[in-house]
Amino acid sequence: MLNEVNIDTWLDDTLAIAPQVRRILRERIVKNDLPAGSKLSEAEIAKSYGISRQPVREAFIKLAEEGLLLIRPQRSTLVTKIDYPTVLQSRFVREAVEADIVRLLAQDPKPALVKELRSQLRHQAKIGKASSADFINEDEKFHRTLAEAAGKDVAWQFVEGLKSQMDRVRFLSFELFPFATLIDQHTAIVDQIDAGNPDAASRAMRKHLNEILKTLPQIIERNQVYFDRCEDLATDGSSSTRE
Repeated sequence: MLNEVNIDTWLDDTLAIAPQVRRILRERIVKNDLPAGSKLSEAEIAKSYGISRQPVREAFIKLAEEGLLLIRPQRSTLVTKIDYPTVLQSRFVREAVEADIVRLLAQDPKPALVKELRSQLRHQAKIGKASSADFINEDEKFHRTLAEAAGKDVAWQFVEGLKSQMDRVRFLSFELFPFATLIDQHTAIVDQIDAGNPDAASRAMRKHLNEILKTLPQIIERNQVYFDRCEDLATDGSSSTRE
């Protein structure tokens, strides 16, 4: 039950409560602090934070829409297993969106953006394997920066909502995380944006977002208890879409 997990994040009572509860629980689920099968209770969460059950219920509904919770009326609410087909589908959508984002950026490269991205690359290299969680956060920042620079904030929010299952996979795969490869791929993306080469930038992003397909079967094999519907480990064929 949730009361077995430390509640060490405080709520800001000047902001809407339900989105804060959703964000906190989502982060714990994605990081596998609340692993698949964990039972959550509206009453216990509400009591832990000293709030009513209504915002907790709203947060549960949003998390269920993301596929992270299974709400069973009059019974406990469960953290779902990672859905393998959803991981593949969300990766496919993300590739399509982000390939177009970097294409747009490379059509009119901005020196200030390139400078910021190269600064982020240097920071990624310093973090490396020293902190896998910090590297994932920096990776998220890198991709969000690209989307915001292209004026595609709404598209990025849509992608964020889709990729929660993929993010859960990433937090299960620290020992398989190809840090140097990912940094090299980020660098290739920035280089092509800087060079004003839309086609090459798009290809570099597609290659980068296909990287997870190389290690996904091994991740599932090592963490089968976390996954649902993972009997078919073949790739989704999305990598066949090329410029």
